Amino acid sequence: MLLRRGFTLIELLVVLVIIGILGALIVPNFLDRADDARVTAARTDVNNLMQALKLYKLDNQRYPSAEQGLQALVSKPAVGNVPPNWKVYIDKLPADPWGRPYQFLNPGVKGEIDVFSFGADGQPGGEGKDADVGSWQ
Repeated sequence: MLLRRGFTLIELLVVLVIIGILGALIVPNFLDRADDARVTAARTDVNNLMQALKLYKLDNQRYPSAEQGLQALVSKPAVGNVPPNWKVYIDKLPADPWGRPYQFLNPGVKGEIDVFSFGADGQPGGEGKDADVGSWQ
């Protein structure tokens, strides 16, 4: 007599249900972590851009104009007041963690200058992951 040992269909279904329940409980926590990491990366980028802008001002006695924008940190501006002591301040402009360019205002609304990302939704304002991440924070 040959005995076959294996799992019944019921046993397999019970295991799949347990895995599904665990996945439903754990996956949302990982998704929140990804959003938190993007916000942290945006804050780091904004701080780095602000440091580069401060060096720009030290060398040139003023921040880049709104027309020159953040591109003035990468290549010498050809419009507006051409800076007399321009240097390369960063190798390339980063995109925000959501793939959009960082915003630059001179004069700023919340400070002398503002550097910011609109967050996950790409729109001004918002809450949570959609909140703006800026140099004023």
